[in-house]
Parts: sequence; structure tokens; C-alpha cells
Amino acid sequence: MNMNLSLLVVIFLCFASPSLSVRCNPKDKKVLLQIKEDLGNPYHLASWDPNTDCCYWYVVKCDRKTNRINALTVFQANISGQIPAAVGDLPYLETLQFHHITNLTGTIQPAIAKLTNLKMLRLSFTNLTGPIPEFLSQLKNLTLLQLNYNQLTGTIPSSLSQLPNLLAIQLDRNKLTGTIPESFGKFQGPNIPDLYLSHNSLTGKVPTSLGDLNFSRLDFSRNKLEGDASFLFGKNKTSQIIDLSRNSLEFDISKSEFAESLISLDLNHNRIFGSLPQGLKDVPLQFINVSYNRLCGQIPQGGTLQRFDVYSYLHNKCLCGSPLPDCK
Repeated sequence: MNMNLSLLVVIFLCFASPSLSVRCNPKDKKVLLQIKEDLGNPYHLASWDPNTDCCYWYVVKCDRKTNRINALTVFQANISGQIPAAVGDLPYLETLQFHHITNLTGTIQPAIAKLTNLKMLRLSFTNLTGPIPEFLSQLKNLTLLQLNYNQLTGTIPSSLSQLPNLLAIQLDRNKLTGTIPESFGKFQGPNIPDLYLSHNSLTGKVPTSLGDLNFSRLDFSRNKLEGDASFLFGKNKTSQIIDLSRNSLEFDISKSEFAESLISLDLNHNRIFGSLPQGLKDVPLQFINVSYNRLCGQIPQGGTLQRFDVYSYLHNKCLCGSPLPDCK
């Protein structure tokens, strides 16, 4: 009898006090409902019902220990307008993503500066405009800063090098101008972040300070960079991917040495001169393109460079040897 009574009490409490089993923090729920309203109550967020537990809503995630919202990932949604200021009122956020939303406009929301626990900020494939804000350098826990495929303008803040935990900076496919910051050769953390700056309108010379670092992946393609960049190469580096294509870089490649870790080298459409160094044939490349430059001499034979077709070497001053025609 006592056992049955205890069971009835438990059942009663579960139904009479549903809040006992609810994980969602009421402050977070209020903020999320405000975000939904600010976005025009889109169908994409139909599961955000105030009568249900927000920890189980679509595109959000709760931390298992704190039960606070720590991730908001809105993607491929039919949403118009700007990033709501209310996102700054989710203090436990570690991941914030607005991805593949072409009708998302306006500037990068200043309220994001309050999200000091943020590790991943991904605002990509949108129509965000304006500059990359300086306040991003205050988000010291960031490991990924992804702002690519937008309409961002202005210069790259040099203060981004003050982020101590960055693993990657992706600013490619915007409308950025100015130079690559000299400070990018002096990142202050234990990691050297991958740099993706392609498809912008960056000008000037590549900072020589970048030659002091071991970048794993560098993509500076399709800008308006000029001058020397040979210091980015080195036998003792750990580079895997280097893409400097479609700029106006001009240097002698003859004495350059390349890392054994290098798997992709793209230098096409520049003004690079000299001959391809013999050591390049021993690098286990999976991709190379040095076409549309001013190279001369024989392509080093007996190694990896004959794996690639003529299109990797075409339109140079006097480059010759397999896979191009024999040298005369």
C-alpha cells in the first residue's frame, strides 16, 4: 500500500509540477523568443514554442551541466532582416552561426561583443555589409572566426592578431581593401591560425613578418598583392596548402625551398620568374599550378612534377621539359 502511494505521489508531482523536469533556463527562453520575434517569427523556428522546453528547440543546444543555451546555429533559413541584438543576451553562448541566409543584411551586430565565452563565430553566405568590427578582438576564447561569402568592406583589423586561441580566420570572398596587417606575423597565441583572405581587393606587399611563422594553410588568391612572397616558403616549415594565385607577385623562385609537408601549391597568374628549383620534385605534391608566370628552364625531372598535365605549367616565358615540350 505504501509503495502504491509513493508511486502515485511521484506521478502527481511529474504532472502537477512539470517545471521539475524542465532544463531550459527561463532567461534564455525569454531571449530566444525575442530573437524569434525580431526575425519575424519565421517558419524555420516553428518549434520555438513558449510552452515547451527550449533545450529541445531546433538549432539551439543546451550545456548538459549548466542547462544554459551554449549554441545557436541558424542556417539555410528563409529569414530577412538583421542579426537581432538579443543574441548578446545569451551569455553562455560558445557557438553562434548564421549561415547560408542570403536575406540577412546589416552590419555585424555590436551586441556580439558581450559574448565573451564564444568559441566559434560563423557569419557566412549572407549579405552582411560594413566593416569587420574591432570589438571581435575582445572575444579571447574564439578558435574560429568565419566571415566569408559576405559583402564586408573596409580594412582587416590588425587587432585580430590579439586573439590567443584562434585556429582559423576566414575572411575570403568579401570586398575588403587595404593591406594584410603586419601584425598577422605576430599572433599572440600558441597556435598559428590558417589564413583565408582570397577573393577580396587587398593591395600592397605581403608582410615579411609572415615569413617568421609556420602557417599550415594560406590562401591569398585573387587579390591585388604585389612584390616578393618567397619568404612564405621554407624547407623547415610545416605548410600544407599555399595559394597565392591571381595577384601581381613578382620574385625569383629559383632558390626557394619547399616543405615536405606541402600538398598543394598554386602560384598561377603572377609575375614570378626564374626556374623551378630541383628540390620541388621531391615534395609529395597533390596539386601544383605555376601557369601564367615568367618562368624559364627545365621542369625538374624524375620526381612528382610529371604527375601533372601541361595546364599546370602553360603560358610561361620559356619553361620546358615533360609534361611540356622538350627543351631545345
